[in-house]
Amino acid sequence: MGNKTYGIDPKKVEEFVGEIKTIYDKGVEVGIVIGGGNIFRGLSEAGQAMDRTQGDFMGMLATVINGMALQSVLINNNIPAEILSGIKIEKIAEEVKPLKAKKMLSEGKVVIFSGGTGNPFFTTDTGAVLRALEIDADAILKGTRVDGIYDKDPEKFPDAVKYKQISYEEALSKNLKIMDSTAFALSKDNKLPIIVFDMNTKGNLLKVVAGDDIGTIVE
Repeated sequence: MGNKTYGIDPKKVEEFVGEIKTIYDKGVEVGIVIGGGNIFRGLSEAGQAMDRTQGDFMGMLATVINGMALQSVLINNNIPAEILSGIKIEKIAEEVKPLKAKKMLSEGKVVIFSGGTGNPFFTTDTGAVLRALEIDADAILKGTRVDGIYDKDPEKFPDAVKYKQISYEEALSKNLKIMDSTAFALSKDNKLPIIVFDMNTKGNLLKVVAGDDIGTIVE
């Protein structure tokens, strides 16, 4: 959304593409799982008046719209990009198939995973872990508005303490809201590291990939 209250801010998309380009130019294979909360949030909206399943599918469609916007700007910046979707939308995106995704990555394409898991009752977080495991990703890089994981919300509590590194077990025992429980359990069971960092600070994505000491790693 950028500074908007709804929808897509082209300037913000350009900024994100600029960050992605910094690691793409280093030869990093990049898979992106995109959310849709700037357009529609299935869980919160469905609670108002509509069926949860329908609301979740609407949220999945929102992620496809965001994926199309991101793909367009990537291509305009000479970065080949493909959209794969958890739900069939043949004229826009091919269906997610792990072998196809890995082939695209090996060919130097950025792969945008949209449409969530393709099933209701699962969040984009769960979709991210699932896709990461399917493509044998080294880690999940979770870009947020804050620069890591804290013992409480740093946007509300100035005395919040940041963790540089934390185990899955400690994060669970402290009930830290890193991802939803299904996504976190899937990541823990498969020993997939999660790095939480501030995506809105220019240069941070490259620093994370380079192994610099920013953000918080869960492993």
